[in-house]
Amino acid sequence: MIPLTRRAILAAALPAPALAQGAAWPDRPIKVIIPFPPGGPMDMVARMLEQLLPSRLRRQPIVVENRSGGGGAIAMDAAARAAPDGYTVIITTPGPGSVLQTLVPGIAYDSPRDFAGVTNMFESPSTLWVRTESPLRSFADVLDAARRQPGRLNFATTGIGGTPHLAAELLQMRAGVRFTHVPYRGAGPAQTAILAGEVDFAFLDLSGMLAAYRGGTLRGLAMAASERHPAAPEIPTVAELGVPGVEVASWYMVLVPAATPRDRIAALHRAIDDILQLPENRERFTGMGFRMKATTPEATDAFLRAEVTKWAEVIRVANIRPE
Repeated sequence: MIPLTRRAILAAALPAPALAQGAAWPDRPIKVIIPFPPGGPMDMVARMLEQLLPSRLRRQPIVVENRSGGGGAIAMDAAARAAPDGYTVIITTPGPGSVLQTLVPGIAYDSPRDFAGVTNMFESPSTLWVRTESPLRSFADVLDAARRQPGRLNFATTGIGGTPHLAAELLQMRAGVRFTHVPYRGAGPAQTAILAGEVDFAFLDLSGMLAAYRGGTLRGLAMAASERHPAAPEIPTVAELGVPGVEVASWYMVLVPAATPRDRIAALHRAIDDILQLPENRERFTGMGFRMKATTPEATDAFLRAEVTKWAEVIRVANIRPE
């Protein structure tokens, strides 16, 4: 296990020059760890940083390392144990970043303790989807059916403990209803199950379902977000429809080892924020169903702590156990 005093111990153990501000940083390549195999939105984000960060960080190359396994835990543990010198960065998502440490016994890292936030780049809100032909025409229909016959409606997820699972569990807690969970292996199979009528609904990311929604094969009934999304402004939020406290998104957060010097964290934040604020990137990612966040390091730390706390409660109350 990484000790509770890791931040203090690492800071004390580093020689003074390593902690001092230095204009020479970075003077060698920066490694960006991705906790998943190549492909998908995460890899697209990594390649964007690989292309655009060097010009903002003294022309030093960005080396992307896909380190999959353990649902992202292997990469998180490796990043937590890396030298806190600003040369190792990890981009993580809710599963490895805020869920696994509660869900899976024996996880060695504790995200708020072992990492410092650089920025939460953007997020895609979980959205409740049904097939176009579904008799469930509205969010109210879903709740009414669940109240009339608890457990009759079933929902697809990408697997136990994934964001779609936790979103549905959180809705059950907040609305006082009960559904039946049907886990699949990934968003693709879950979407197929909705379209085939194998399940009644699913909470899946807006970004992954926009094509099917725009193509007319899926209907979005409610969005688990604080506000509507410009890519699908006609989909109301769960709170608008009478159930507050259901805000769930797949986020893309940049973290570094806990004792990384604050000036280097600030420099990384400025460089990434500059990329995210480019009009072409804002338009591109918003159109894909993401919401740009670009939070400060301090806000990122606070958000990560809140996410860990929120999902720990859901996992405990719903008695979720890993596969």
